[in-house]
Amino acid sequence: MATGTNIRTYFEGRWHDGDIPVMKAADHGTWLGSSVFDGARYVDGIAPDLDRHCARVNASAEALMVTPTVTPDEMQAIIWEGLKAYPKDAAIYIRPMYWALEGGHLAVLPKAGATGFAICLEEVPMPPAGTTTTLCRTRFRRPVLEDAVVNAKAGCLYPNNARMLKEARDRGFGNALVADALGNVAETATANVFAVRDGEVFTPIANGTFLAGITRARHIGNMRRNGMKVHETVMTFEDFEAADEVFLSGNLMKVTPVSAFEDTSYQPGPVAERVREMYWDWAFSDAR
Repeated sequence: MATGTNIRTYFEGRWHDGDIPVMKAADHGTWLGSSVFDGARYVDGIAPDLDRHCARVNASAEALMVTPTVTPDEMQAIIWEGLKAYPKDAAIYIRPMYWALEGGHLAVLPKAGATGFAICLEEVPMPPAGTTTTLCRTRFRRPVLEDAVVNAKAGCLYPNNARMLKEARDRGFGNALVADALGNVAETATANVFAVRDGEVFTPIANGTFLAGITRARHIGNMRRNGMKVHETVMTFEDFEAADEVFLSGNLMKVTPVSAFEDTSYQPGPVAERVREMYWDWAFSDAR
């Protein structure tokens, strides 16, 4: 990311201060895009769902035919060691990553067992209270598994997301609400999305075109345990135009209320705030 401060990098068996070089010009990941990553958060001494993020980066590597070399438990131990250098009240973005070092068949297939691994820690503050965003449509869509490795958190997917964000920002919006190949809503360019109507919560069903996030799943579980009705279903843009409230879900910011989708305006609502409260109540109770 390199948008944070106080960066530390784990590479070749030890922690280094700063954003050090880790990839070479001839690495498969450099010129053929075989990089995967995941993102977790450390806030006030806790790292919610760190085990799931470490497991998912290994699953992402396997989806790109890159051999994982560090177990999730080993990865967690390395991360906690690296976090000792930061104050307890620091807000840290945790990014483990893999890439292939060499090519196998025809140079394109990653060579089994030839794997680069690094972890980057960056101080990235949590968003201040009252932070919202706006959404618009985009002509770009989420691909399907037959087109791209949508079952991985892969670096090669993000240029498409960048096109969506560029289009949105050029129009004065903060993010884009993105369709799948069939024209139904999938997510935004950077996060999963929820809509609220008449007190019930709706989110696009995971259909293999986007990563149904770890934080998304945590929110759904928290809401259902607290008696809220949550529907994972096929959703259209019209569903969002008719919503009382819309909010985003992602690891970096956890919950972000949406104030507008195209010409439709919303007030940051009580459901988003309740979902945020439930998340942190769970996170700190789980850490005890």
